[in-house]
Amino acid sequence: MALLPKNVFFPALLVFCLTVEVLARNGPYTPPNVTRLTDRFSHLSYNRGFSEFYGGPNIQLISNGSIVNIKLNKSSGSGLVSQNKYHYGFFSAAIKLPAGFSSGVVVAFYMSNADVFPHNHDEIDIELLGHEKNKDWVLQTNIYGNGSVSTGREEKFRLWFDPTAQFHHYSIIWNSHHIVFLVDDVPVREAPHTVAFSSVYPSKPMSVYATIWDGSQWATHGGKYPVNYKYAPFVASFGEMVMDGCKLNPTEAAQSCSKSGLSSLDPVDGEEFVKLSRQQSMAMEWSRKHLMFYSYCRDPSRYKVLPPECNVK
Repeated sequence: MALLPKNVFFPALLVFCLTVEVLARNGPYTPPNVTRLTDRFSHLSYNRGFSEFYGGPNIQLISNGSIVNIKLNKSSGSGLVSQNKYHYGFFSAAIKLPAGFSSGVVVAFYMSNADVFPHNHDEIDIELLGHEKNKDWVLQTNIYGNGSVSTGREEKFRLWFDPTAQFHHYSIIWNSHHIVFLVDDVPVREAPHTVAFSSVYPSKPMSVYATIWDGSQWATHGGKYPVNYKYAPFVASFGEMVMDGCKLNPTEAAQSCSKSGLSSLDPVDGEEFVKLSRQQSMAMEWSRKHLMFYSYCRDPSRYKVLPPECNVK
């Protein structure tokens, strides 16, 4: 092997180390092939499926409502809330994240019923956390059930692509069988509805939210890197919205999601949604091996006694 001159050895070593660091963060990963569930459903326009949640001046509908830009600036964040509540289903959005310095910025696609059940609400979260390093966004997933907000069930993942360059799909399957988080149709996390998880399993109808906000106090190393509004406005674009499932009917005393002639694509009880296929399970093993860097089930400093579902094999 040829030896490097002394005057270039350390710069070359530094470049090598930085390259290794970048690869370790972002991959040179190619995800496994999976069934593209996001191609199976029709898209709902934002002007028909959503209402303003907050920050109206920072919300911009474009392309006849098929895309919405939501903005964070020094005045306010912004967000939308679905016009319907859902009791189970498949929920997905194509999202393009703000480019450039994004530390402290949080873009969220999530479900919640905190407006109706303020003290025992359910929540299923996809949160995309900005970073002090450009493009190095973090995906955080979380589940709350029956007001278990003091015991968050977070898992964090790095992405294998630049989420600021183009749209990528972030999806949630939620039914009585399991909750699954997917990125570009690749499952990254599954929470089966087991006996161990039943007391905190989200079970009440929820609205769907799309928001951008200032998470300076916690989003990056406990607030070490707050939002720098010198780089504002921060704009997140949402497109290809899917909300397909069992809509809450306020006039019915008991909610029924049963359908005659059940299709395999029914997101409540269809065979493609009640359990992961072998292909999807293998893809999830890949994502958790290469991309996950935090799980509440691996945090004994936070949980002296791990939640019961963490002990289920």
